[in-house]
Amino acid sequence: MEAFWLAVTNLGRDEVFIVVLALYTWLVNPWGGRNLGAAFALSYLVNTALKFGLDLPRPFSNNPSLASEAARATALGPGLPSGHSQMAATLWGGIAAQVGGVRMWAVAVLLVGLIALSRLALHVHFPSDVLVGLLLGAVFAWLAVSGRFPQEGVARWLAPVLLLVLAAFLPAGTPREYGTALGLLAGFWFSQPKFVPPREWGGRVIVGLLGLVIVFAVYFALGALPQEVKDIGLVRALRYAVLVLVAVEGVPVVLRRWLPRAAHDEAKWPTFR
Repeated sequence: MEAFWLAVTNLGRDEVFIVVLALYTWLVNPWGGRNLGAAFALSYLVNTALKFGLDLPRPFSNNPSLASEAARATALGPGLPSGHSQMAATLWGGIAAQVGGVRMWAVAVLLVGLIALSRLALHVHFPSDVLVGLLLGAVFAWLAVSGRFPQEGVARWLAPVLLLVLAAFLPAGTPREYGTALGLLAGFWFSQPKFVPPREWGGRVIVGLLGLVIVFAVYFALGALPQEVKDIGLVRALRYAVLVLVAVEGVPVVLRRWLPRAAHDEAKWPTFR
């Protein structure tokens, strides 16, 4: 069964989150995706702070034989709270809360439940790690619907600048996840997805495929920077801020035939169900 649980747990990888957030923003709810992205970034930041602040062990910390090498490779850093569980709950719970409907909630609960269960089945988290992660994820999923990240006036510029300044002053040796989270939050806060999702299936397929090609081309190009450069807090934050802006604002410019600019009344803050 380990192969199955490894496949499930890999649904909590960064690349999967990038794909889901991008497709949801382009094809379903542009402003909702932006709001969800900001909540997701905050969730990631809180998870990182708790993990490295508490610095609690994993089940295999004292007995590596409890988990296979492949399982341990999915478990970097301290244990509490479970990042896979928290981020999956934030993403899928946030989407379900915005979209609504029994089917969407059923899909979200199934995916989050399987990912959380995989962390226990692989013996890389204690039940308390997973439970706390799920509870925190639920909080940030709620924030994706009820929270507001204002952009009026100077607020659009000031918050991202402060986040990047904070990243610039991260001490040497600070876990890289802090730079990632600060960059994601800066990018989503600044972005303005003023486009209309395609209504035809042909347009949806084109946007999905070409958009992901663009995003991952940028993702891997920025990832090719020398390791000593990538480890600098500000550089890491800028990498992820740029990635978000390419996805939310750059792709609609390139694919404007299928992602036309929204009319004034369509570009307002979203109303969720």
